[in-house]
Amino acid sequence: MRVKKHSGLSALELSLCGGLVLFVFGLAMSLSSAVAFADDVIDVVNVTVPVSCSMSEAVSGNTEHTATIRNNEYESDIGLTNIKVFCNDKDGYSVYAIGYSEDTYGNTEMVYQGNATPAPSNIVTGTATSGNTSNWAMKLSAVEGTYAPTILNGFGSYRTVPSTYTQVATFAAQTDNTIGSTIQSTYAIFVSPTQQAGTYQGKVRYTLVHPDDAEAPLSPQATEPGKICYYPNGSNVEGTMGCQTIPASGTTDGVSPTSAVLLASNFSRAGYGFAGWSKTFDYSDTTGFLGPQEYIEFTEGAYSGNNNGLSLYAHWIKSAGSLQGWTGCSSLQSGAVTALTDQRDNETYAVAKLADGNCWMIENMRLENTGTDNTGGSLAQGYNASFAGLANPEAPWASNSTTANSLYSTDGSTDKTISGSDQAYRFPRYNNVNTPTTATDRPSNPTSNSAANSTSDASMYSYGNYYTWAATIADTTAYGGRDCNTTSICPTGWRIPTGYTSRTTGEFYALNTAVNTGATDTSASKGLRAYPNNFVFSGSVRSGSVGSRGSGSYYWSSSSLSSDIAYYLHLYNARVYPGTIYSDKYSGMSIRCLAPGA
Repeated sequence: MRVKKHSGLSALELSLCGGLVLFVFGLAMSLSSAVAFADDVIDVVNVTVPVSCSMSEAVSGNTEHTATIRNNEYESDIGLTNIKVFCNDKDGYSVYAIGYSEDTYGNTEMVYQGNATPAPSNIVTGTATSGNTSNWAMKLSAVEGTYAPTILNGFGSYRTVPSTYTQVATFAAQTDNTIGSTIQSTYAIFVSPTQQAGTYQGKVRYTLVHPDDAEAPLSPQATEPGKICYYPNGSNVEGTMGCQTIPASGTTDGVSPTSAVLLASNFSRAGYGFAGWSKTFDYSDTTGFLGPQEYIEFTEGAYSGNNNGLSLYAHWIKSAGSLQGWTGCSSLQSGAVTALTDQRDNETYAVAKLADGNCWMIENMRLENTGTDNTGGSLAQGYNASFAGLANPEAPWASNSTTANSLYSTDGSTDKTISGSDQAYRFPRYNNVNTPTTATDRPSNPTSNSAANSTSDASMYSYGNYYTWAATIADTTAYGGRDCNTTSICPTGWRIPTGYTSRTTGEFYALNTAVNTGATDTSASKGLRAYPNNFVFSGSVRSGSVGSRGSGSYYWSSSSLSSDIAYYLHLYNARVYPGTIYSDKYSGMSIRCLAPGA
């Protein structure tokens, strides 16, 4: 007798397992009804105690001091402030100091407060000793006791008030809320024989940073007349950027405002996403965030005048977790920005909930071959096992065995499947000659958005990598058969945006319409380049050459027109084609991944 096999078990075996299951179930029901009154209920309560660090004036202190001193005299221990610090973290804390006269970071002078004309000279900070110059200084000391912090950098004696944030005290062990740590600050002053009578005021700002190995607080930078200058704004930032000359007004009568397209970022920072530029170093002006290549006008009252210059600071957001399997989009408010890390290569990307209700990576993908195991598709949907199909752009073209997943392209004239024998070209991250991976490899001080494809190109980190369409949708079979909405190079839970399906559909189209109300295919690209959309003019690669960098951009959609043509988003200064035009799939374009908002 033939026995039909199913799931590795014979029909007889299945019957026996079924009978056994029924028997056990019946027994379990019988036992349950007999002892139900004895069932336990375990209520679990989880409590999280967050890190809490604070610094305040102690009750016995006074943070405003007044003293009267005669000319040619020296006075020390002016005032006494007890600064009480509590931090319940075992890593402790650090205290930084900076001059803050007239509520301006870095101003170390004691500023004259009267109305005399001409105004007397301010009193500069110094060692507060006799001489011909009036000066003042600060000193810190720790209150004696178990929890006394360490005073750093010689500030246990009178010393010049720092003009940039300077670490002045640290405590490297857990503190106690009852006893706490107390730091005493006092001041000294010498008044020269020629110092004019009057009232002068100097300020010092103390800032608590946790833990003790944290980076120094950020400081503002001076503007340069006629220039937009870009600052890395944090520790462990790679890359350099110069200043951009603000162009002259477009009209001789000066009526039309001066305008500029900002530079894309050449900065990178491990563990942080780049969310654009900020007009304030401490991000206090949340209306002052700008896209990497946003269009701005120097109209009266907007930004700083072109004669005064403009300082812009990299807007960093610390990673909040993994991109893979992220489900936080629905909880974000529209316009909110966070940052998430790709487990494949530990690159962190800023992510925003945009006007279409979906969450987008607002930085171009930078993934290169990592060899990271992707068994079961847990890291990316479509690439299985290792990412070997994603060719290493640092390696020379060795054979024709690399599939259409490659970051490489042929000339395209005779081979549109990429795997043939034609001359292959590398798809670079920065230019078509090399793919620098460290700050020292990049051209220094880029000052323009040059579209040149040579080593002199003004390379920008945020342009990201270029990918063929096959690499984009994880198509290991040249251009066949994949469901492009479920398989892609994007992290698990993310996908490539859709392009043209009908004249008014597709996710690129929906985003453009939401950003530019009533938009058409020919809408200006300002909205998509503005914060937090942050699309940049990253250009493309075709026939071995990088083109349009700094003037246009090309982003693959998941929508295919034919076996060798796919739709893409194209924008340049005057127009947007939101996924409604197409190109050969062997072209190298940028990638943005999307996570549905619903």
